Amino acid sequence: MHYRDFSYNKPGTHEIVLKQSNESTTENIEKLGQPPLPGNKSNIYTISIIGQIEGHMVLPSQNKTTKYEHIIPQLVAVEQNPEIQGLLIILNTVGGDVEAGLAIAEMIDTLSKPSVSLVLGGGHSIGVSIAVASDVSYIAPTATMTIHPIRLSGNLVSVPQTFDYLEKMQERISTFIVKHSNIMEDRFKELMFNTGQLARDIGTVLIGDEAVREGLINEVGGVGNAVKILEEMIEERQDKDV
Repeated sequence: MHYRDFSYNKPGTHEIVLKQSNESTTENIEKLGQPPLPGNKSNIYTISIIGQIEGHMVLPSQNKTTKYEHIIPQLVAVEQNPEIQGLLIILNTVGGDVEAGLAIAEMIDTLSKPSVSLVLGGGHSIGVSIAVASDVSYIAPTATMTIHPIRLSGNLVSVPQTFDYLEKMQERISTFIVKHSNIMEDRFKELMFNTGQLARDIGTVLIGDEAVREGLINEVGGVGNAVKILEEMIEERQDKDV
């Protein structure tokens, strides 16, 4: 870990600097869910979306969550910081708040800088939208993606307006995914309403290369593949700007 220079002339300075650095790291992990940028200078910024995406409702403390109010400022900073030239998104999420997930996906999609996503473990539900929002998407061979209709919890008013609202929300998500991937709309809906795979629900689970064959994800690969293609995209963009 990189620490700033300190002087040995003052007793206890070494311990004070280490304590400040450790406190800063701990605070950053608690607030943002990830450590500060590594000491070595890099033009690639990494955002991890882990656990459940937390939106307008605060989830129980035992849930591992990614808070969208933490992700959005980071995406703005990526756009504004001239030293950051590319974004790497690491996903291992069960999904979560639809509005929050779609907001994150829209921001990734509208970045002016190259972006690459990598699904590790799982990129389920609204996580699919985030995965396909980047310029290039990767999935690990053992990672899975679950495609299913919107689920709501709590009390619902059983009136036509409620079902119209749900249909419009589902259409927003489906349209976004189809637009930002190579899957056909009819095929996506077929996977989404599949009744023969999930015991207690409808939908489809895609593993690794199945997600690629269906056109949802671009390539099967890992961190090395994702970083390499992102570096190539950054270099290509720099050549165009010259």
